[in-house]
Amino acid sequence: MQKQSFEMDLAGKILVAEFNDLTGQANGSVMLHYGETVILVTAVMSENEQPNMPYFPLSVEFEEKFYAAGAILGSRFMRREGKPSDEAVLSARIIDRTIRPLFNHDIRNEIQVVVTVLAIGGDDPDVLGVIGASLALSVSNIPWDGPIGAIRIARNRESEKITINPTYIERANNQLDFEILACGKEGTINMIETAASDMEEADVMAVLEAATVLHGQLEEFQKQIVAKIGKKKLSITKREIPEAMASLFTTLFADKLRDTMFSNLTGKHHLHILKQEFLKTVALLEESISSGTANDYFEDRINDTIHHGAIVENIRPDGRGFDEVRPLYGQAGGISPVLHGAGIFYRGDTHIFTALTLGGPESAQIIDTIEDRDGSKRFMHHYNFPPFSVGETGRVGGFNRRMIGHGALAEKALAPVIPTKEKFPYTIRLVSETMSSNGSSSMGSVCASILALMDGGVPITKPVAGIASGVMIDGDDYKLLTDIQGPEDEHGDMDLKVAGTKDGITAIQMDVKVGGIPLHILEGALEKARLARLQILEMMKDVISEPRLNISSRAPEIISLTILPEQIGLVIGGGGKTINKIKDESGVEEITIEEDGTVFITGKNGSAEIAAEKIKSLTKVYKVGDLATVTITRLATFGAFAKLDDFNEGLIHISEIAPFRLEKLDGLLAEGDVVKTVISKIEDGKIGLSIKQIDPDFAKNKGVNPTERTK
Repeated sequence: MQKQSFEMDLAGKILVAEFNDLTGQANGSVMLHYGETVILVTAVMSENEQPNMPYFPLSVEFEEKFYAAGAILGSRFMRREGKPSDEAVLSARIIDRTIRPLFNHDIRNEIQVVVTVLAIGGDDPDVLGVIGASLALSVSNIPWDGPIGAIRIARNRESEKITINPTYIERANNQLDFEILACGKEGTINMIETAASDMEEADVMAVLEAATVLHGQLEEFQKQIVAKIGKKKLSITKREIPEAMASLFTTLFADKLRDTMFSNLTGKHHLHILKQEFLKTVALLEESISSGTANDYFEDRINDTIHHGAIVENIRPDGRGFDEVRPLYGQAGGISPVLHGAGIFYRGDTHIFTALTLGGPESAQIIDTIEDRDGSKRFMHHYNFPPFSVGETGRVGGFNRRMIGHGALAEKALAPVIPTKEKFPYTIRLVSETMSSNGSSSMGSVCASILALMDGGVPITKPVAGIASGVMIDGDDYKLLTDIQGPEDEHGDMDLKVAGTKDGITAIQMDVKVGGIPLHILEGALEKARLARLQILEMMKDVISEPRLNISSRAPEIISLTILPEQIGLVIGGGGKTINKIKDESGVEEITIEEDGTVFITGKNGSAEIAAEKIKSLTKVYKVGDLATVTITRLATFGAFAKLDDFNEGLIHISEIAPFRLEKLDGLLAEGDVVKTVISKIEDGKIGLSIKQIDPDFAKNKGVNPTERTK
């Protein structure tokens, strides 16, 4: 094997980039080592161009191999990798959103970047995936305007220590106050993923500024490698614009496009109608022009028109002010009593319906990935985007990468305000249905989800809202846009989604269509997003000001209690016999016992209370001096046996019935009698009970003459 290695210090660990002939057929590849984590990244471009393809054909795959964890994973029936995990999909999206803006989108050769996780130690492979993709593309002959840097910066919640590239274990164990994954080049930022707990905008900017410094170090490292082993880039054939088509557009469609664009209409269907008219007219020209060429040309003119309108003419397609949020509407509940909670949120033509479902701890999602084995997840947010939401037909059912990504973003935004398991032991599932989409349905999902949570009586710590901001850039000139929609989303240069509470940010996601966004533009965009978020929160407060006092009557009832860890086996019983008996007798749905002795009982119609009392009785630790009302179960010459509860029995010795000597129990006690006692002794698990210590006159009140009973 031929190989060459390069090293740099990255946050106190050595990053090793190894180039070898293992993947000799790829245009470019690199094997990255960071701690015990190793990934292989390959970049390949097809030899043949597909000129009629209406978009730039880039795909990014993130492959998690089970062997990377040093374990045989999967189900009992399938011991090989299947579809990508949600974590793998999210990692692929991060890489895609980072590298895509740096390609010439005139390319019509298919390009595929594949990240294969070969070994995973404690270090998260997603940041390495971005760096590896940058290196594989940079040293290859594929045209690409890199390299680019990627870094994750976090702060520990307890120590407040800043950590660079925290391990996935630190990220998974709720140890972080915030984490920001930022990618960029030459002092600009082109991709952001943030999870935080009320992080102030100024702190976000400080982290992004620090990230650009680390980006510079990574860029310099990669440039040195490219200078030594990089291949000459393939030339891109510039797509010529047919003069007849350009003339046709200028003469017949330029004014129409401007008038249609700024007609104060919402959405993009009116632009689609005009584009179809243009394509049909181009098809009638004597010169043969492909539909792909005509489509791309018209989309470029839309891009030019909307940029000129914003930057030069100070106008937006729907006539709004640049800081103006579209009309808002919210509704909490009112769908059906079957649902545990529901929320509806409108922002312009973006309409979201979210349903809340509550379940017991046993309903938590089991997590089994190479990073997290035998884990669980008690809060889930899922996002759906049916074709009718954009007025189209298409496949219904299932989900795609975009749905997974948007669902995860909203989940990240909501997670900081979800009550702890100790306060609210329910498993919480939210499903956001995009009913109509015209810009930032993911942030609409955040708002609708909060309304559903509050409607369902979930005691969130505070409401969260989200908004998307954009920017139009032309050289040094730019214009920030609050609440982007339709063409602004598709043809703008930035999509900055920001969610948070009144006190700070909980999530950020940014992707761009330019090489990068300068920090001063991001600072302005974050401030505009903050003001818009506060406006939305006020509207939501008018809809429902606080969570309802009670959860839905259709939701299960959960009771939690604590037993000693050494009593867990007692409650479960041999082969589960005891716990199954409690379930059967009480009618509860589930009993979950955790390692620390916490017991969660899920039931309905009072069944949880019945099971809880049985477990309390079974695990009650009696002490000498405790009072106990008992039921006599059988008599003996030396005393009476008495039932304390369903699982414990004690003995009332004949000497503990009266303060004088008794020879027999006749007339004093009978089976079924209920008497008050005190626990007088506990020896080897056996409980002794006394009547006389609590009621010295018990025997006398029964008509017993002390002198008679002692003869």
